[in-house]
Amino acid sequence: IMNDLMSAGMHRLWKDAMVARLAPPRRSPVGRQWRSLDVAGGTGDIAMRIVEASGRTAHVTVLDINGSMLAVGAKRAEKRGLSPWLDFVEANAEELPFGDGEFDAYTIAFGIRNVPQIDKALSEAFRVLRHGGRLLCLEFSEVDVPVLDRIYDQWSMHAIPRIGQAVAGDGEPYRYLVESVRKFPNQQRFAAMIAEAGFSRVDFTNMTGGVAALHSGWKL
Repeated sequence: IMNDLMSAGMHRLWKDAMVARLAPPRRSPVGRQWRSLDVAGGTGDIAMRIVEASGRTAHVTVLDINGSMLAVGAKRAEKRGLSPWLDFVEANAEELPFGDGEFDAYTIAFGIRNVPQIDKALSEAFRVLRHGGRLLCLEFSEVDVPVLDRIYDQWSMHAIPRIGQAVAGDGEPYRYLVESVRKFPNQQRFAAMIAEAGFSRVDFTNMTGGVAALHSGWKL
């Protein structure tokens, strides 16, 4: 519900665009399986898209700090017949329980802003990626279109908490959501943080005028 309110339902299209940008291979590398790590991905939205986009050849590890969300994701995967290509791990993005260079890709959608130490999470992402691996991060960001920025600001600051109160009976989590987005580094600053973690060829693409941004970086 939160992502629907913040994005006016657009987050599904943004997630599709993220996986299209990742372009997981439909054939695994010789001698091994292509592997991706989806962080803060509890319900499996991104992970299941990746498996399907790969023609069910990729293996995706879903990592989340919330065990209840992971349980939901595991049930969804089983219902869709995708369990053989997915596993679910309860752990912290700042301390990944994996060895160096284990993954070909690292994705995180609408989760990085909730990590207390973003720089540490980015360093961990760099560590667990293989050379030639890619980071993709989709996150709410800073609207950079005149007029739209003011409209979205009014929507997020005033309408969303009220709708949250009406729908969920508690507007406070929605106020936190809005504040966490406002405090998150803008596109340029976050790109710089990714580069500081060691990534190369860092860039970003604004989604819907900057309501969200898709950042990319490579471990070269």
